[in-house]
Amino acid sequence: MSKFLVIAEKPSVAQSYAKNLSAYKKEDGYLEGESCIVSWCLGHLSEYAQPEEYDPKYEKWQFDNLPILPQVWKLKVSRDKKKQFDVLKSLMNRADVDYLVNGCDAGREGELIFQRVYDLAGCRKPVKRLWISSMEDTAIRTGFQTMKGAEEYRNICMAAVCRAQADWLIGMNGTRAYTTCYFKRLVVGRVQTPTLAMLAERQDKIEHFQKEAFYKVALTDGRLTVVSENIANEEAADLLASLCMDSEAVITQVKKEQKKAFPPKLYDLTSLQREANRYFGYTAKKTLDMLQELYEEKLVTYPRTDSQFVTEDMRDTVEELVGKMPVLLPFLDYGQLGHNITRVINNAKVSDHHAILPTKEAVEKGISDLPADKKNLMMLVCQQLVQATGEEYQYEQTDITVKCQEHDFTARGKVPVQMGFKAAGNAFKNQCVKAKPEEETEKETSIPYGYEEGMTLSPVKAEKTVHFTSPPKPFNDVIFCERKEWIGIEERSSA
Repeated sequence: MSKFLVIAEKPSVAQSYAKNLSAYKKEDGYLEGESCIVSWCLGHLSEYAQPEEYDPKYEKWQFDNLPILPQVWKLKVSRDKKKQFDVLKSLMNRADVDYLVNGCDAGREGELIFQRVYDLAGCRKPVKRLWISSMEDTAIRTGFQTMKGAEEYRNICMAAVCRAQADWLIGMNGTRAYTTCYFKRLVVGRVQTPTLAMLAERQDKIEHFQKEAFYKVALTDGRLTVVSENIANEEAADLLASLCMDSEAVITQVKKEQKKAFPPKLYDLTSLQREANRYFGYTAKKTLDMLQELYEEKLVTYPRTDSQFVTEDMRDTVEELVGKMPVLLPFLDYGQLGHNITRVINNAKVSDHHAILPTKEAVEKGISDLPADKKNLMMLVCQQLVQATGEEYQYEQTDITVKCQEHDFTARGKVPVQMGFKAAGNAFKNQCVKAKPEEETEKETSIPYGYEEGMTLSPVKAEKTVHFTSPPKPFNDVIFCERKEWIGIEERSSA
């Protein structure tokens, strides 16, 4: 009886596939059923060969031998993973295997992992592609029913090949060039070198930063406080303060506006890493590693996504998930849920994978038994779904301008009218975040009642305050999460 071979990226994923394909017979390095075989890679099983494996002359590092530009790229199996490769090679070439299914992670790196094994095994059998964004049983079964030919994903695979070859060319040639020129081992890489340059440039700015003072003058009648613009000269600030002290000020403008803030988007990997660092101090790598584990535990959808939207066909699924979020977030009540599902739908902005979402299985299983770190991450993902589909935050903003001694002083107040999506966000922060990020410590301020244009304030008190310019902050994971796309950084969890 003919069979098909499914190759997953990791053993844990292979086990989920096998369960849904009824492949229960355990063998050395694979699982087998009546109609299929399921095996796995261990992350990357192979790598590009070293320069000396192309030509012995490259064993000695010499500038004159550069650049090294392979005409035919050589792949070799990683020594510590050869046993599993041999299993895959044998399975691929079994007489009863009609075709293969690439079940590696649905992204360009997964394409590369499979393609390298396929090429090294000398396999020429047809390949179908399993492309899923969730490890839930329903998603897996649907994925196997809707597989496409591997040729439709060819460009994604070639993009991964180009990136890998660029890494090799820059790393091998750049490292040898700098090392032979400066007589000291200097490692150059496509990612690490621009990263190091960013760090060095920022550190240089910090070390050479010259603190500068600036001044402000604040006026108050005992209830309302208004502040001047920044004043560079201390003497000018002192003079203004002395002129205004115990003098008369006039309100020249009272401007009230109804404003609104729109809900945030759903999380992609970068935005989730940034928020996890701000709220819980997790590094980008820790967040990715935990997300990968949660994905394999069928609690979240595919983590390595660059999209913050979902597709139209997911409307009902998302609406159902939103309605069940208080099950996972006990600090929320159903009245805080919004129904703006349309806001998170944009087919044009979903390429390989949609935004990161909790799964239906997460709702069924619950998250109370998860380790604290994973539970925090799950709650962060869940509350973002509630916020993203919530109502607008509406507030009244009041701006007052006061003139004293021919100088303008201003104050701004904000008063909430409708909390909207912020109700869920505030509940999450109050319940789950011990230390609030600096930029979120400001509270809404209101302008005291009764002030109108033309009103005279007399007498007013004046006070000069001193402030200082701040140096650039050192880079941290938050900043790197925002900037990693600039230099093509992609993080992979170890297999």
